[in-house]
Amino acid sequence: MSWVIAVDDPRADDVRAVLERHLTFAYDETPAEAVHALDIEALVAPDITFFSCRDEGEQVLGVGALKQLDTGHAEVKSMHTVAEARGQGVGRAMLEHLLAEARRRGCDRVSLETGTGSAFAAAHALYASAGFVSCEPFGDYRTTPHNTFMTMELTPARTPR
Repeated sequence: MSWVIAVDDPRADDVRAVLERHLTFAYDETPAEAVHALDIEALVAPDITFFSCRDEGEQVLGVGALKQLDTGHAEVKSMHTVAEARGQGVGRAMLEHLLAEARRRGCDRVSLETGTGSAFAAAHALYASAGFVSCEPFGDYRTTPHNTFMTMELTPARTPR
């Protein structure tokens, strides 16, 4: 299967529909005060680069964003794969793309926040398999029973000879 991951506009109708599903999931699975999923307008902030993964028919299969926290630290935001595409590697492809982008920017660390319920088990497994480990809250986050924090030290990108 061929996918294209590229910078996209979260305000586009088809992307907006995926982000609305993402926000609905977040609020269905986590108490509102512990939800840190970004709304569409927050995803167009200058410190955020938003990506979509599309199939050959250009249907949106998944989304993800990278928020630059400082020169060496980025945060994975708004990772979501549509239900119809789960189990096909879309989430892994998006995560690998975001990590490659962070390396390209010179980041030495990428962190993320996600939920703690059983609905987040697949996300936890994906992040752990990529090398993320549990960490303390970072940035403005605070510890709650509903949030998990993970981080990953990045190795520099290899430059071709």
